[in-house]
Amino acid sequence: MTTTDLAQDGGLSTAPDADAGPTAGAGRDVDAGPGLSELLRPHRWTFAAVVVLQVVGAVAGLAPLLAVVELGRALLSPGPVDHGHVWFVVIAGAVGLFVRLLFTSASAGVGHVLDGRVQLSFRRALAARLGRAPIGWFSRRRTGELAKVVGEDVSAVHPVIAHAPGELVSAFVVPLVSLVYLVAVDWRLTLITVIPVVLAVALVPLMMTPTRLREQEEFDGAMGRIASSVVEFVRGISVVKAFGGGERAHRRFRTAVDDFVGAFNRWVHGMAGIAAGMQLALSPPFVLLVVLAGGTALITSGGLAPADLLPFVLLGLGLTAPVAALGHGFDDVQAARRAVGRIRDVLAVRSLPEPAHPVAPRGHRVELRGVRFGYESGHEVLRGIDLVLEPGTVTALVGPSGSGKSTLVQLLPRFFDPTRGSVLLGGVDLRDLGGRELHRTASFVFQDTSLLRASVADNIALAVPHADRDDVVRAARLANVHERILELPRGYESVIGEDAGLSGGEAQRISLARALLADAPVLVLDEATAFADPRTEQAVRRALATAAGDRTTLVIAHRLETIADADTVVVLEDGAIVERGTPAELLARNGKFAAFWRSHRAASDETPARQGDEPR
Repeated sequence: MTTTDLAQDGGLSTAPDADAGPTAGAGRDVDAGPGLSELLRPHRWTFAAVVVLQVVGAVAGLAPLLAVVELGRALLSPGPVDHGHVWFVVIAGAVGLFVRLLFTSASAGVGHVLDGRVQLSFRRALAARLGRAPIGWFSRRRTGELAKVVGEDVSAVHPVIAHAPGELVSAFVVPLVSLVYLVAVDWRLTLITVIPVVLAVALVPLMMTPTRLREQEEFDGAMGRIASSVVEFVRGISVVKAFGGGERAHRRFRTAVDDFVGAFNRWVHGMAGIAAGMQLALSPPFVLLVVLAGGTALITSGGLAPADLLPFVLLGLGLTAPVAALGHGFDDVQAARRAVGRIRDVLAVRSLPEPAHPVAPRGHRVELRGVRFGYESGHEVLRGIDLVLEPGTVTALVGPSGSGKSTLVQLLPRFFDPTRGSVLLGGVDLRDLGGRELHRTASFVFQDTSLLRASVADNIALAVPHADRDDVVRAARLANVHERILELPRGYESVIGEDAGLSGGEAQRISLARALLADAPVLVLDEATAFADPRTEQAVRRALATAAGDRTTLVIAHRLETIADADTVVVLEDGAIVERGTPAELLARNGKFAAFWRSHRAASDETPARQGDEPR
């Protein structure tokens, strides 16, 4: 069963966007997603049952209080006591208490079951959507923020579904029924009794001012940044320590914490006065003071019988607890709305459209025609790229940082689609090529290597799960990592992250072995040997040359050794191709590439005569 099936079983549709166009720039990769009510719509009848059960339980919960009031009035009233009426009141109170326990327990049980279903459907929907989101979209998102959406934000709906119905129903139903009863006793003292409630409710709009909402958003944003900084720090702890960057990493974390403390203090300072005012107005001593003062005045003036003060003392105090719960329920609802807003943003990510009738590529010639691309509207990273990668050749991309090299490479595995122009593989636009066919035809090795928590052999055979051990070992030898694997506690059966600790360069060579085992006719290397030592890189270069055959290879490289082996060098600057040709031709022109070559020679303090490094 696919994640899409799971999402649909969970009650949330995650079908591909019908209007999702071919572009996927960062400013155009999301649509307006569904709101809270729409996300909960598949569960509306169960949610309604939770509310109805809670209403019945809340109303029945008033029966014991009303029974005490009626008993007091019956026993304190002049004249003989009606024993039949007294027993009726006692039985009615006991029955009401039983009904309250039965219905509120049923409401809580159904609510928690519903909450589990809703959270499951949300997470299934998020998994399905993230599974189809453009891979490039992830590169522009913080890991901690996405983890917060899938974890904390989904969990934030729990109070709204499992607890808020009880709090909000009690906040409205209990006061309403109590007021009806109190008005029947004495309308004047009823008006006096509700003064504390009116004062508290009058403070609620102050919580919804633009300033308070902005402070709450800043608080949520600061929490997300802390989560991101922690995740990024933990993931990079080995590199941080190895290069003495611990102080800088801790400083970034402290900055995130300081931002959170500042946002929290602003939010607390803005809410403290409002919260204190509400707590004072709803506090039992203040309510009792108001009721006793008003009741005493009416009794002394002869307008109220002493026995009639009892219901106001009991029910008046009972009015404040539900209204106080309303504040907590209100906070939960607002928190859930913000969390669902972030969930909605992820569910609204536009997946790259898959062709209805995929076309098979004819060969493995790669061509970029008039390619333009920008992550943000109005700012192009690539500007009119025309480039052909012929089978059996190695093309190297060079250029300064920010020139668009990595962006160009990310268009080939279709992390993004170009804003304008097209990328063709075997004469077929990638947008007309099925995803599986694309990844069977092209292999990619990136500088940031990700290995699964699985055996080394399984990591190498990821693209060819049924490969035999001889093929896995052959690929590892080509990637110059076989000897290192044998040094691991269980060799190829060692599990990454458990008994297989690999350096960055070793992890890159595992990833390279994976690509070589896949034996795809197109190979894209984005700084795939960035962490390798010169001897290892030279061995990898020889392996790639040996296994090249008719393969189309595109390499992003800064090291001169890699550039020296290229058939064609393409120099990018500010998103455009400024030079192209063989290394020798570009050196003879004495242009951008020649300056790049000289600067890197000087930086590495190497002589151009070293064997194997001089351009052909």
